[in-house]
Amino acid sequence: MIVSSNVDHNGVRFEGEDGCWAQVNRGTLKLSDKLKGVKLDDSDIRLYKSDNHYRNFIDCVISGKEPIAPAEVGHRSITIAHLGNISMILNKELKWDPKTERIINDTLANTMLDRPKREPWDKIYKDLIAEL
Repeated sequence: MIVSSNVDHNGVRFEGEDGCWAQVNRGTLKLSDKLKGVKLDDSDIRLYKSDNHYRNFIDCVISGKEPIAPAEVGHRSITIAHLGNISMILNKELKWDPKTERIINDTLANTMLDRPKREPWDKIYKDLIAEL
């Protein structure tokens, strides 16, 4: 992963092989010339459209339908952003273990993965984790 603060605005840029890339930013999609016009196969995964994740979440609670952005996907998506920020702050390459959700090569960086919780949320959080 390359983290930079001088890329077009903000968002995420996925870089593939042979100069292919896609950059997304809250409703904006930019593609490399090689990806423009590429057609999806019938077997490719397609997601339904949602312009409002908050409304979509409430609608899915009511309907029982799967949200456009399930909690696990949101968690994994933002993890990469948090790791990028920590890496930029420390100016250091970090090695991440997705199974333990820990940075394996920097103790200080691990302390930046979370922050102290205010009471009573600290106890509630610890009780919930203990039940897992």
